Amino acid sequence: MNPFYQGARFLTAAAKLEQCPDDRGREVAFAGRSNAGKSSAINAVCHQKALARTSKTPGRTQQIIFFQLDETRRIVDLPGYGYAKVAISVKQQWQQQLSRYLEFRESLAGLVIVMDIRHPLTEYDRQMLAWGRRGDFDILLLLTKADKLKRGAARAAQLAVEREVARDAGAEKPVGVALFSASERQGVEAVQDRLDRWLEVD
Repeated sequence: MNPFYQGARFLTAAAKLEQCPDDRGREVAFAGRSNAGKSSAINAVCHQKALARTSKTPGRTQQIIFFQLDETRRIVDLPGYGYAKVAISVKQQWQQQLSRYLEFRESLAGLVIVMDIRHPLTEYDRQMLAWGRRGDFDILLLLTKADKLKRGAARAAQLAVEREVARDAGAEKPVGVALFSASERQGVEAVQDRLDRWLEVD
């Protein structure tokens, strides 16, 4: 258990980019289509049960949520809008805010795109990946709910995603792909190790 991430606490929620905390230090953002397991992944990485709110209702996260790790480092929970039952205008507003955050946020050091291993690389995932690549920061594709598949099938899904993202044109930085299960604690330390590098944790 890494006590650094265990100390994460809620900082603020921003409906607009102008409401975000001062753009200083370093932060890593988690993005994921509705019900992909994003909140559960954040909770598992931070060794907490209710840091990020989980819900069976898709699209509950409708703001950019900031969690403070220390005075200069943060984890960010981005809104997922996938198949959320909200108006098209609301989805478009979320899209605009996400795009601006990923394009202009200077302190953003890395992006974790959370995907259900059984339904990877949806249109939402590809859009987030494209935005992340335009921002030229490090990206990790986290294949959640890996416990839902047998080990061989999970590994095959991981390899398929790795091959597909490697073929994408214009990829200057390699995109990481990792298996993850919040319920089984699979992949937690691997994610923490990556965050250590991105956030420059000693």
